[in-house]
Amino acid sequence: MREIIFATKNPGKIREVNDIFKNSPIRLVSLFELSNVPEIIEDGLTFEENAKIKAELIFKTYGIPTMGDDSGLVVEQLDGRPGVFSARYAGESATDEENNERLLYELDGFSEPHHAKFVCSSAYFDGGKFLTAYGEVKGRIIKMPRGKNGFGYDPLFLPEGYTLTSGELSLEEKNKISHRAIAFKKLYSLILKAIII
Repeated sequence: MREIIFATKNPGKIREVNDIFKNSPIRLVSLFELSNVPEIIEDGLTFEENAKIKAELIFKTYGIPTMGDDSGLVVEQLDGRPGVFSARYAGESATDEENNERLLYELDGFSEPHHAKFVCSSAYFDGGKFLTAYGEVKGRIIKMPRGKNGFGYDPLFLPEGYTLTSGELSLEEKNKISHRAIAFKKLYSLILKAIII
């Protein structure tokens, strides 16, 4: 069994990505399992840059191959915001609810539909070259949050072709279509091709 660190402390992300890797020859190690974890400064200008920053820093700290990701919501009427600031849209220590409230406040002056997409860039680093993958899911933002299964903006996001929000979908259903699932399934295939397990 090969161990790979997943450089996140987000329980929702850990659940989703563990589900993708559950029947694989890889065991994911979360940052919760490690001691003396360094602070990760996400100062990249793109999702991919931030994913690489996480993977490289944690690899250099522990010497174990590492995956990182950065994901967020891109809203057409807001010129791509919240974008790379999705997790801290209402402030550095903002809760999901506060971020959702700010999003709805900013969209208040625009007419519906509020077209948006969730995007995710994932990266793997083992001291050599980076492996990267990208995923996105299109949809729209609704005015009232629905569902408690997801996290972040999930309760406000209605994927294209669905009547349930990402917050109402089960983990299994969400992992069939989510931006993170798409990015990590692609990355998983690249990792298997690149390493001998």
